[in-house]
Order: sequence, then C-alpha cells, then structure tokens
Amino acid sequence: MTTKEEVLKTLELSQGRYVSGEALARRLSLSRNAVWRAVKSLQDEGCSIDAVTRRGYRLNETPDLLSPQAVEKYFSRRAACWDVEVRKTVTSTNTVLKTMAEGGAPEGKILVAAEQTAGRGRMERRFYSPAGSGVYMSLLLRPSCGASQSLYVTTAAAVAVAEAIEHVTGRRAQIKWVNDVYLRGKKACGILTEAAFDMETNRLAYAVLGIGVNMRPPAGGFPDELEPIVTSVFGEADYDPVLRNRIVAEIIERFWRSYENLGEKAFLQGYRERSFLSGKDVDVVSGAERRPARALDIDGEFRLHVRYEDGAEEYLQSGEVSVKPRGGSA
Repeated sequence: MTTKEEVLKTLELSQGRYVSGEALARRLSLSRNAVWRAVKSLQDEGCSIDAVTRRGYRLNETPDLLSPQAVEKYFSRRAACWDVEVRKTVTSTNTVLKTMAEGGAPEGKILVAAEQTAGRGRMERRFYSPAGSGVYMSLLLRPSCGASQSLYVTTAAAVAVAEAIEHVTGRRAQIKWVNDVYLRGKKACGILTEAAFDMETNRLAYAVLGIGVNMRPPAGGFPDELEPIVTSVFGEADYDPVLRNRIVAEIIERFWRSYENLGEKAFLQGYRERSFLSGKDVDVVSGAERRPARALDIDGEFRLHVRYEDGAEEYLQSGEVSVKPRGGSA
C-alpha cells in the first residue's frame, strides 16, 4: 500500500473526525512532511479533505472518489493476489500495466483509472475515456493455459461485465461478439486483452485484460461520431456516485470466479444467452472486403457461426463483424 493509500485509509476509518498530522505520522511511521504531501496529492485527485491548523485532517464524504479502499469494501470474497491501485489519470491502463508485467509484476495487479488520455481498443482504435464519465481498469494475469485458450479470458470478462451491470442496474446486457457489452442496442463497455506468448512452450507468459465501462454520459455528451453507437450504463437522472467503486468490485470478483477455472468454460452458456449477433444479418469485415452473412450462434469455443449468402458456413475465431441496419446495408 502506498503512503497516499495508507493516509486515505486512516482518514476513512476515522469516520469524519479530525486526525492530527502528528498522529498520522506516528501511526504510519512517516514524517509530518510525508503526510502533508500525501494529503495534498489526495486533494489534487478530488478527495475532499479539510486541513485545519491545530486540529489536523478530516475526510469529508466523497462517494464518487475511486479508491482501493472503496473498491475493496464491496468485495464479498478476496483473492490473496489482488492488489488494486487507483490513479486519477493514465495514458492507458493496458499500456501502464503491460510495462509492469514486463518488469515482473505478479498476477493479480489491478490498475483502475478515472480517465485515459490515450485509451485504445481493438486494432489500435481510440477508446473515448474522459474524466467524470467512465471507469477504466486493467488486470494482470499469468494464466497456465495455452494460446488456444486465450480467447477465454476475453469472453469470461464479457460475461462478468454483463452480470455486474445486470446485478447493479436490473437491466439486461448483451454481448456483441467478441468483446463488447451492449445496453439498449448500443455499446456500453469495451474489452481489450493483450498477451505475450512464450514461443518455446506456446503458452501465455502474461495477459493484460483491459475493461472500459461508460458509467454516465460525459459532460456535453458523446462526440458526434460516437453518439449513434455508444451509450452509458446510467443516465444523469439515475446515476448514483457510489456505483463506480461497486461496479469495479463486481467485475473483478465475477471475472476471477471464472478465471480460476478458465478451462471449464462455466461462463459459456451465459455468453451464448446474451449474444447480440445471433439471428441477425451482418457483414463479416476483412480489410476492405465486407461479406454479407447471417450470424447463427456461438459455438463451444466461442467462435461465431455464420452462414454466407452463397450457403457456405464458417466459424470465426476472430475478426470484425458489423450489424446490418434494418432495410439496408451497413
């Protein structure tokens, strides 16, 4: 736990009472200056902390503040390896966590951010990640599975996100193969799994699982190019500030439950039941080519089963599929 996290946890446990800088320093074995710097950093990140001469510091109610302590409060169980770190702003949680992975960080490191300045999705597309709107997280995994099972990480995460949204909101979520979670026919969450392989063993050296959830409409609304295709879990009217920390905890816990027994694919039925594409007319996109097809189902290996207009069928392991609008082409 960092100095900043220790100070925040101590103030949270004080339940609105003032704690002197001297008492904080003594309790945490820090200098008074280190305590002051930690408090200043927390204030800069949005923590409402009163600092009063001869009284000390007091944490005011800040329900929308992302913090490891606030996330962990919602865990009903906790894996020993989980290490949640929260940052106000990052370039990309995946990029930062990949650097940590290359440096030897252990499985279970979880990075959560309130904003990404260079968020990205599949095919290096920009992932819109403004402050005050969403929650963005990455989990470091070191699975004992082969390359053929790497897709399970993404699909297990999609089910975890869908279940978390349903549990918190009561609204039905769907999964657009392979890695997007939809609400009301629009994208509310994107998932990006990036992996490094051990070429000698053909097994994963590590995987970084990135998840971005649009929690509420951004100030001023979504950009014009995104407005027709994206949505948020909550609107302004029904958004509750405490829900950012809760949704993070729900996703982590639900995903880890599947991850611990990844090869059993217990989440397969949940994935298939929520398929957004099954039964729809789609275009299978390969480069500049768009081939019309009907999406039939998701098979036991999470491949998308499609039938083309000429009657040929294919099971797609990866790729891009777009839904045809009713009455016209995509």
